[in-house]
Amino acid sequence: MSRTVLFKGNPVAVTGPELKAGEKAPDFKVQASGAAGLGDVTLADFVGKTVILSVVPSVDTGVCALQTKKFNERAAALPENVVVLTVSTDLPFAQGRFCGAEGIDKLRTVSDHRDASFGASYGVLITEGPLTRCLARSTFVIGPDGNLKYVEYVPEITTEPDYDAVLAAV
Repeated sequence: MSRTVLFKGNPVAVTGPELKAGEKAPDFKVQASGAAGLGDVTLADFVGKTVILSVVPSVDTGVCALQTKKFNERAAALPENVVVLTVSTDLPFAQGRFCGAEGIDKLRTVSDHRDASFGASYGVLITEGPLTRCLARSTFVIGPDGNLKYVEYVPEITTEPDYDAVLAAV
C-alpha cells in the first residue's frame, strides 16, 4: 500500500501499511553495532518491555539529530523496563559515530540499511524523491504485550514529532 508524506511541502511516497494503536506490532530485524560488532536486533529481544521507536530519515540531519538528542535526554527519566530505539537507514557505523560525538548514551540506534524490512513493515519506507530508501519521521510505542500503544506518522518530515504524546503513551 502506498501513501505520501511531505518533504519541504512536496509529497513523497512511502510504502507499507498504516499501523494503528491497538494492533499487534510487526516484528522487525535491524542491525546495531556494539563492542562485539554488528548484530541483529528484533522485537523479540524486548519481550515484556515497553519499546519507544523513534524513526528518523538520517541522524546526520538537523531535525533528526535534535529528535535523537531529545529522546536521549528524556530516556534518562523513564523506568528501566522502557527501551528507546532510534531507527534509520544510516549504516550502524555512522550511527555509532553520531552517538559518540553527541554523547547519546540513554538510547540505542539501530539500522534498517540491509533490507529496509522495518520501513516496509511499519509503513515508513520512502520510495521516491531525494530521500528514497530513507525512513519517514514517525514514532511508535509498543507495550509489554507486543501491541502498539501509540503511532505517529509525522506528516511533514522536516518537523519534530509530538514528544509529550509519546511519553504519555509510555
